[in-house]
Amino acid sequence: MQDAFFIFCAEYLFILPIIILGAYFFIQPRKSWKGMAAFAISSGLLAYVIGLIGGWLYFDPRPFVVEHFIPLVLHIPDNGFPSDHVLLTAVIAMIGMKWNRKLGIALWILALLIAVARVYVGVHYPIDVIGSIAIAIFAAWAVTRIRSAGIV
Repeated sequence: MQDAFFIFCAEYLFILPIIILGAYFFIQPRKSWKGMAAFAISSGLLAYVIGLIGGWLYFDPRPFVVEHFIPLVLHIPDNGFPSDHVLLTAVIAMIGMKWNRKLGIALWILALLIAVARVYVGVHYPIDVIGSIAIAIFAAWAVTRIRSAGIV
């Protein structure tokens, strides 16, 4: 039962934060859509680029490759750093925090659950998910600072 829960979280739960943030976006007044979309796109793209660079600079074989076991979910034996699932959901959580603190906290709970699940099922080491969280936080912080400075 416990394995099934973590398998579900590791494989499919990332869809829920996307739906939640999308629904939140569309229930907001139309006049706020532009600012929300600009922040979301900027933060997401910056996090993605930093994640790509991080993956090129730091190679972390997946646990099932190093420790020779079969993970609970099938995965190709590529670089585990950073975790794409956690990067996506952590950026979504940061976007949520920018616009609604309670929403952001709920999205962070989901992101952290996904992070734990990705480690539990054997496809990531903790450094992979911690790195993803750090990248997402930095990207949202950087975009906030750039926008508040009037650069963009």
